[in-house]
Amino acid sequence: MEAPFPSQVQLVSSFEELISIPFCGEINALCWPRQIQGNYAEVLNLLPDHLGIGHVDLDALDKLHVSAEGRLAIDQLLADQRLLSDHGLLPSLDFVRGHIREEEPGPMRTDVYSWHVDSATVEADTYLCTYHGACSEGLPHNQATARTNLPETRASLLEFYGGADDDGFADFLSDHCFDLHYAAHLTAQPFLFGIGNLWRIALVHPNSTVLPCIHRAPETLPGDLPRLLLIS
Repeated sequence: MEAPFPSQVQLVSSFEELISIPFCGEINALCWPRQIQGNYAEVLNLLPDHLGIGHVDLDALDKLHVSAEGRLAIDQLLADQRLLSDHGLLPSLDFVRGHIREEEPGPMRTDVYSWHVDSATVEADTYLCTYHGACSEGLPHNQATARTNLPETRASLLEFYGGADDDGFADFLSDHCFDLHYAAHLTAQPFLFGIGNLWRIALVHPNSTVLPCIHRAPETLPGDLPRLLLIS
């Protein structure tokens, strides 16, 4: 079955392929498509009901009293956590309910709801999976422009910086993560990560040989379906 993904995305058929196939050329995202089973809404309804972003305690999750469909969901969540943990990663299982974007100082946003790339000081990748609610989106590099290269935005950043467009300004952009964010072209066609699919995406690090994967999280406003997701 052909997936509606751009050429930068390579499909794999197992976790072993997901963790072992190297990024190269234009490939900066690997996707393991999956049809997950279980009632994730039931599990979410038993988690803390506060608004915002919360972390799921795995021991408490395993002890929840749920239906057979709820248990299928819990078993999948725990199995994915073990897969990544056994690979030496530090996965987190989080939920998001009615999260209002906070006001940020400065001329542009740098939160996860903005098109952005991840970065690290050592060689690393980002792993993502959405189990319930709206999923993450991706964007090819030829359909986006770094916000720091947009004349109006760059002028605003320079004013905020209060100095000249020199090496110090470049360091300022990096220190505040402004250089990690992008603006989508008017004709851009984002692609959805989908529900249940496990992704590994390239980020900025010292040994990277490919462009990082531009992506963003969906906003989850009050009244929207809550999200349940893995990130590592």
